Amino acid sequence: MAQVVLKNVKKSFGAVEVIKGVDLTIESGEFCVFVGPSGCGKSTLLRMISGLEEQTSGTIEIDGKDVSNAEPSKRGIAMVFQSYALYPHLTVRDNIGFGLSLARTPKPEIKRRVEETAEILQLGPLLDRKPKELSGGQRQRVAIGRSIVRNPKVFLFDEPLSNLDAALRSQMRIELTDLHANLGTTMIYVTHDQVEAMTMADKIVVLNGGVIEQVGSPMDLYERPATPFVAGFIGSPKMNLYEGKVAEAMGCATYGIRPEHVVISDAEGQWTGRVRHVERLGADTIVHLEVPDLGPLVARVEGSRTFEPGQQVKATPMAEREFRH
Repeated sequence: MAQVVLKNVKKSFGAVEVIKGVDLTIESGEFCVFVGPSGCGKSTLLRMISGLEEQTSGTIEIDGKDVSNAEPSKRGIAMVFQSYALYPHLTVRDNIGFGLSLARTPKPEIKRRVEETAEILQLGPLLDRKPKELSGGQRQRVAIGRSIVRNPKVFLFDEPLSNLDAALRSQMRIELTDLHANLGTTMIYVTHDQVEAMTMADKIVVLNGGVIEQVGSPMDLYERPATPFVAGFIGSPKMNLYEGKVAEAMGCATYGIRPEHVVISDAEGQWTGRVRHVERLGADTIVHLEVPDLGPLVARVEGSRTFEPGQQVKATPMAEREFRH
């Protein structure tokens, strides 16, 4: 385990500054997720921590040592990429142990560490298979195993689940969370998927345009967003956000209410709206309304409730859950 500290880290490509001065401490043993839209700088920041990208200025410390100018192999990190990058002609056993073989680790030690890693990742029965004989999730576990076997101080994950289908992504989220609990190693994970961030992280770092918008636990960001960007990015469906006359009437520059905090009634309510579209998800139903002088409004209600397009309903925000900025 190791603490990771970034001090005023900046990165420019020519005249374009993509990371605009990041200060961040990731505590030893934390599962920290960098999240944000495409182009926000999250992967660039991860690559600078890994040493694959050189920062323009600022310092990076891992386990109390300044590694700003150190080679990736000297930083005590292991990185798992979006692409599995497995050697197709090697078995699972040899893929996992490949880095140890390059380092001329004694064969008995390689065997022991590979088998220990395979047990952690439930790959024991697959050690003699080739990558083409594995599912996508199994291949990703092999790629993760190749990192685990090196006993790094910090794991870095760059959108490792984005090539998997939805069901497998959900399963792999659980497996990665279990892995972190078992190993206790510092993990830094990059994703554009706020659901991944909310379900896996101890700490979320929300990035936007090369700066940190907010750092906190998943529920900190959900319940107490610091900015309209965070309010709109965290949560699914996203928060209803309004500016202009609507917000001014509420006494703020930006007014927001989450769909699950909108109460729908046939009888009375603060706003009157027309149902535009209904998404029936089983346990929940997502109701899309059009409200005069407000605009589109999305509400989440119990799945047992029924609505039809064109229906007139009343909607009321829960006052104690409103967002004002």
